[in-house]
Amino acid sequence: MSGDQLKLGEKIIEGKTKVVTSLVDFPNQVLLQSKDRITAGDGARAHDMEGKAAISTATTVALFNLLNSAGVKTHFIKQNSDTSFMAYKCGMIPIEWVTRRVATGSFLKRNAGVKEGYRFCPPKLETFYKDDENHDPQWSYEQCLAANMEVGGVKIGRYEIDVMGKMTVAVFEILERCWASLDCSLIDMKLEFGVRSDTGEIVLADVIDSDSWRLWPAGDRRLMKDKQVYRELKEVTQEALDMVKRNFQWVAERVEKLSPKPHARAVVIMGSPTDSSFAERIKSTCTAYGVPCELRVSSAHKSTDEVLQILAEYEGEGIPTVFVAVAGRSNGLGPVLSANSTWPVINCPPVTGEWGAQDIWSSLRLPSGLGCGTVLSPEAAGLNAAQILSLSDHVIWSKLRAKKLNTWVTLKTADRKARDDK
Repeated sequence: MSGDQLKLGEKIIEGKTKVVTSLVDFPNQVLLQSKDRITAGDGARAHDMEGKAAISTATTVALFNLLNSAGVKTHFIKQNSDTSFMAYKCGMIPIEWVTRRVATGSFLKRNAGVKEGYRFCPPKLETFYKDDENHDPQWSYEQCLAANMEVGGVKIGRYEIDVMGKMTVAVFEILERCWASLDCSLIDMKLEFGVRSDTGEIVLADVIDSDSWRLWPAGDRRLMKDKQVYRELKEVTQEALDMVKRNFQWVAERVEKLSPKPHARAVVIMGSPTDSSFAERIKSTCTAYGVPCELRVSSAHKSTDEVLQILAEYEGEGIPTVFVAVAGRSNGLGPVLSANSTWPVINCPPVTGEWGAQDIWSSLRLPSGLGCGTVLSPEAAGLNAAQILSLSDHVIWSKLRAKKLNTWVTLKTADRKARDDK
């Protein structure tokens, strides 16, 4: 069903900059429509800005697509029009989660003595209760617990608060890394979460656009491209509004560049075609983390010249590459690759029970000057390759960071279930 054919139901909520409407044919989904409106100071300052809705939607859609692809759980489904998108229906949790990398803005007013530019490592996490009349007061962890909120049939307790906190920091770090690839510093960021009406699951919700963060190109506050420019205007003229709009458009255009295809790869070279099923497991893991992976067959003992030719071909292309050597018995493949290459080499021998204890030493005991490591599990070898390549590829890094988050949430959920089952 195309966007033009959607049957709109009742209006669920209308805010200062967006409207959320139910969908007749999709009871667990909503349409989120942005407005050509910019506000600041809990609505004390507000102006119409033609085209802002399309810019905001383009930014939000690109970022949610990026996060969904990385593996972060969000409410986003797909874009509907230039100014709207479809999302899972959620009960919104009335807490704003703010992550800060650099001390600036309101943090300095609330924390006298802290100098602007102080860098938080790890990022600083703060929570604010959404209440316009009281200017969104800051809440402590204990206040969030004591509120005993219930949203969408889910009591917001310690588990839910911990999960939202972990997700907030992970999303910030992912987007921080992405923006850094374009020489932009993500200074701070606010997020909101909701409880999905169909699953009861906590997901990242609302929108993420230039209203959501401070973004400084080249780390220079004077070049900021976020809504802070609008907040600091002494006089709001049409010329000033046009400048703010150009800043937002600048961001929307660059957001599209945050999700390129990975410019890195893994190459699995196996000493024998009989090891193909083992090598395929390495490739499968690489693919799951967004790492393109190629399989080759060549023997360091029986076709040394061909191994060196394959190596030269890949090095000549200049694409960051990790080689994984799959060779059992006497592993000459990994050491030969390592001795003749500047790229990382991982030994992953397909160890068998018969001679495994003896064969493994050919991967572990290396001549001097060689730096190839040894990993026995093919899945671990694929993960290791992804981790190495993520140092220069933020798309791969994002998938690894999201996987780390989801593993934490899985363990947290299992712990809660084990405790509740007693």
